[in-house]
Amino acid sequence: MRRARPTSVAVVSWILIVLGGISLVTSLFTMGNPVALDLMKQSPIPVPLQLVFSFVGLTIMLLCGVMMLKGQNWARLLYVGWSIVGILIGLATSPMKLALLPGVVVFLVVAFILFRPNANVFFTAGEGPSDEQGD
Repeated sequence: MRRARPTSVAVVSWILIVLGGISLVTSLFTMGNPVALDLMKQSPIPVPLQLVFSFVGLTIMLLCGVMMLKGQNWARLLYVGWSIVGILIGLATSPMKLALLPGVVVFLVVAFILFRPNANVFFTAGEGPSDEQGD
């Protein structure tokens, strides 16, 4: 039987859902912004690939937020894995590495929350063999 969802997991999940949704919508409007495109051109990664990476990442953020509300362990693992990949790519390619610092700090706080003992119980309850014995 699944335990009650910790409030911290619910808060993180809803933040991911709201920020992912808002970011997806605003990204659609900034795609044609010449200033944003000029900044993106400073990266060694081609702009179309950056856009794909951005939209895939935001979709993953939304999906993980929804599925973490449902207690799916793979969602928190995917969120953490995808975030680490994004941070590493940013460190390797960003002309403004210091600008990544706030995002790294937020990621570390979120990862800490998602792997606290009560969150671990929530995400792993219902996985593996059952403790209940039938007659």
